[in-house]
Amino acid sequence: MGRVSTVVFPRKRLMSPSPGRPASPSIRLVLVEDHDMVAEALGLALGRAAGIEVVARAGSVAAAVADTERWRPDVVLLDRRLPDGDGVAAIPRLSAAAPGVRVLVLTGEASPAVAARVAEAGGAGLIVKSAGLRKLESAVREVAAGGAVFEHALLAGVLNRLTGRARGSGAELTARERETLLLLAEGASTGQISERLGVAHNTARNHIQRVLEKLGARSKLEAVAVARREGLLD
Repeated sequence: MGRVSTVVFPRKRLMSPSPGRPASPSIRLVLVEDHDMVAEALGLALGRAAGIEVVARAGSVAAAVADTERWRPDVVLLDRRLPDGDGVAAIPRLSAAAPGVRVLVLTGEASPAVAARVAEAGGAGLIVKSAGLRKLESAVREVAAGGAVFEHALLAGVLNRLTGRARGSGAELTARERETLLLLAEGASTGQISERLGVAHNTARNHIQRVLEKLGARSKLEAVAVARREGLLD
């Protein structure tokens, strides 16, 4: 986990894979950043990383939603501040445009309050721009794998805020769903849950989805927060 405006650029500038990069499977990524120079640098760096393909760049919320709907990426790397709105507030629109997409928010400053907003909106993580390209690449891979990326110093605040606001349905979890919840509380990704439970990746994803639905949560972190509040992790 992290231990883990203003020139608008063209909306659909595709990046070609670098020579020698594996053709597939790749993490398909839409980059949303309204500063052209920053976007160029991030696009080049991530586009050269093995297994990551930057399929589109956008410079506004509206363009991000359109590109997400068109390209159906695995990950959207989303700047927090955009010319036509707040990036965090746009997360539900991105999720609706491409169900299953993972949104990683990029910000100049991070705080527990901002991190909590990202988690509440259904975002998969928050990373500061000063973290460096290696950490950014690692964060993209982590969220693509189903994990959550928040700096350790922010995580306690995120969980505390979500615990106070979350709403549980009170529905009973099955034994397998309870196992899944415990693994989520450990920070396990979907792939790791699949391995630990000895089930297929899609089966693990289904278990996670049912846990979220029963707990009335919109994200894995919110599910853990609800579980903490209701004593399901004791």
